[in-house]
Amino acid sequence: MSSLLPPSVPLPPASAPPGLQGPWRRVIYVTLYELIAIGAATVGLAQLTGQGAGHSSVVAAAASAIAVVWNIVFNWAFERWESRQAVRGRSVARRAAHAIGFEGGLVFTLVPLFAWWFGISLWQAFVMDLGLIVFFLCYTFVFNWVFDRVFGLPASALQAV
Repeated sequence: MSSLLPPSVPLPPASAPPGLQGPWRRVIYVTLYELIAIGAATVGLAQLTGQGAGHSSVVAAAASAIAVVWNIVFNWAFERWESRQAVRGRSVARRAAHAIGFEGGLVFTLVPLFAWWFGISLWQAFVMDLGLIVFFLCYTFVFNWVFDRVFGLPASALQAV
């Protein structure tokens, strides 16, 4: 294969992890995740509040922007923690911990936003958000599983070389 490439094209090292890695992995991950999430949240919030999709889409887009920042911070921290673990790979327990940690962190930001936007109490916003929390816990778990199947595991989850 190397004879087919010009000498100026470097080949990846034999020990390079398979699949998409680095910053492009995060950009593609966040983009796909949030585009699907905005659509789902718009529909869910419109149904939960009885308000139109136009009104709900504004808060869904704001929630998405918050989620993008949280996604970057949380996944950086999670992968840093994950890379120091003796057991590699992503078990069901590790995937569940990832989904719960990510969604749990969002509750602290999104519930006050929903309360303000829809003019309801924090408790009402939390109760309203329960349906979204359950949906997003499942969505995050499934999305990560599918994403890893399509793009490969991140280097932090692969066996040490």
